[in-house]
Amino acid sequence: MFYTIKELVQQAEKLKNGSVAELMIETEFELSGREREEVMALMTRNLDVMLASVKDGLTDSKSVSGLTGGDAAKLDRYIKAGKALSDYTVISAARNAMAVNELNAKMGLVCATPTAGSAGCIPAIISAATEKLNLSKEDQLDFLFTAGAFGLVIANNASISGAEGGCQAEVGSASAMGAAALVMAAGGTAYQASQAIAFVIKNMLGLICDPVAGLVEVPCVKRNALGASFAFVAADMALAGIESKIPVDEVVNAMYQVGSAMPNAFRETAEGGLAATPTGQRLAQEIFG
Repeated sequence: MFYTIKELVQQAEKLKNGSVAELMIETEFELSGREREEVMALMTRNLDVMLASVKDGLTDSKSVSGLTGGDAAKLDRYIKAGKALSDYTVISAARNAMAVNELNAKMGLVCATPTAGSAGCIPAIISAATEKLNLSKEDQLDFLFTAGAFGLVIANNASISGAEGGCQAEVGSASAMGAAALVMAAGGTAYQASQAIAFVIKNMLGLICDPVAGLVEVPCVKRNALGASFAFVAADMALAGIESKIPVDEVVNAMYQVGSAMPNAFRETAEGGLAATPTGQRLAQEIFG
C-alpha cells in the first residue's frame, strides 16, 4: 500500500517495467480481497461505459434544464471542417469530455471518475490517447489502473469532492489523474507521471465549484473540456523532462489547504462565482421558479 505519490513512484519502480497499473492491481487485491479476474472484469466494465458515454453524448439534444447539450456536436462539426487551431488530439479530447458531461446532464450512463461532475475528463483523455497512441484494450485498462493509483493518493491526502475542496478537487484531480496515465501510456516513467500530476494541480489550484442553479452543467461541462486538454500539455511537459520545483506531494497538500480555506460560497453551494451572477440567478429562477 502507498500513502503518498513519492511512495507510489518508489514502489512502482521496483516492479517489472515500473508499472503503476500493476501496483494498483496489487493494491486492489490488498484493499478489497478480490481476485485478479474480478478486478479486471470490473475495470473492463468501467472502460466500456466510458467509451460508450463519449459516443452516446455526441448529439444535439438538450438536457432537461436546457442549460447544456449540443456543444460537443458543434465542436465535432468544427473539427471535421478542418478549422481547428489546436492539435487534433487535444481538441478531440475537449470534444469528448463535453460529450460525456452533456450525457451526464441528460441522465445518461457515465462512470464517475472520480466524480460525476468530472466524469468527462478520463473518458476524453483515454479515447483521444487510444487514437493517438493506438492503445490496445490491455493498454487502456492499464491506463485506468494508473489513473486510479494516483487518484487514490489525491483522494486520501486532499479531496475529490467539489463540496469539500472546490472544482480543483474534481476536474483538477481528474485532469491530473489523466495526465499521469497519459505519461505512462506514452512510455514515460512513474516519476514523470508524478510531475504531470503536479503541473495540472498547480494550474488548477484554487478553482472554485460554482454550479449555476446547483446543477452539474454550467460551467462543469466546459471545465471538463479544458481539464482534458490540460492533461495532454502537462503530459508533454513531463515527458520532455520538465520537473516541478515544488514536490508533487506538497502540491497535493497545498490543494487540500486551499480547499479547506475556501469559503462555502465557492464549494458547490451555488451561492458564489458564476452561480451568483445576475444571469446565473436568472437561469436558476427560470429552471426552478
